[in-house]
Amino acid sequence: MNALPDPQTQPEFYTDVPLKRLMAWVVDALVTLIGCIVILPFTAFTGLFFFPLLFLLVGFGYRTATIAGGSATWGMRLFAIELRRPDGTQLDAGGAFAHTLGYTLSWFIPVFQLISVVMMASTERGQGLSDHVLGTVMLNRRALRA
Repeated sequence: MNALPDPQTQPEFYTDVPLKRLMAWVVDALVTLIGCIVILPFTAFTGLFFFPLLFLLVGFGYRTATIAGGSATWGMRLFAIELRRPDGTQLDAGGAFAHTLGYTLSWFIPVFQLISVVMMASTERGQGLSDHVLGTVMLNRRALRA
């Protein structure tokens, strides 16, 4: 793939992507929560005192590693969607880090997260704010393989 698919002429790449992103986000949040629960005993349960920070760090590591390893988190893979760069290629480690950083920053500034959700629901490519800044898109994996 040399460029991103056109949503007008190839809508199958973008069909149901916002809903799939939401469902993938729920799965990824659960995976992160389970990771935190597994880590808690190794902190002598002091991690309970800084649980939001622990959740942030585990989630950041999980998202960056899984996106770098296949351009999708486990939740994204479950719902058959994949992140792609502006040239249509998969994200590498740097792209995964940048995307995760943008996602994380949007949670620190709630208005950015709201803008991101509205953008995902209303733009023709379903891009969130960090996607728009980086030029990345989420595509249906089945359409990529066809």
